[in-house]
Amino acid sequence: MDSVTANRELHSLVQLNLVDQHGTRRWAFYTLKFPIEVKEMVPPQTDEEKILAYVKEYGSIDNSKCRDLLHVNMQRSSYLLKKMYKRGLLKRDGKRRWVVYRLL
Repeated sequence: MDSVTANRELHSLVQLNLVDQHGTRRWAFYTLKFPIEVKEMVPPQTDEEKILAYVKEYGSIDNSKCRDLLHVNMQRSSYLLKKMYKRGLLKRDGKRRWVVYRLL
């Protein structure tokens, strides 16, 4: 790469605050800024993980709260809660409209 392109690229890195420039003109040198913050990639939570976190925080969940939490329809929230109940992740108290799910 020629010196004009190199200077342009280095100047861009300085403006982006990724490197520090020391000196000027012919005697300039550059150092990488430390520490470089690397954001940890957090995998998206599954619907079941969101439900369990909610129940741990608030003690229980019903179909209505599940719909609000996950932004899903009644059938989907009912399916998820029943599935978690059958897998032994939640216990069920009440019947029909008044069913509330809690941790075991």
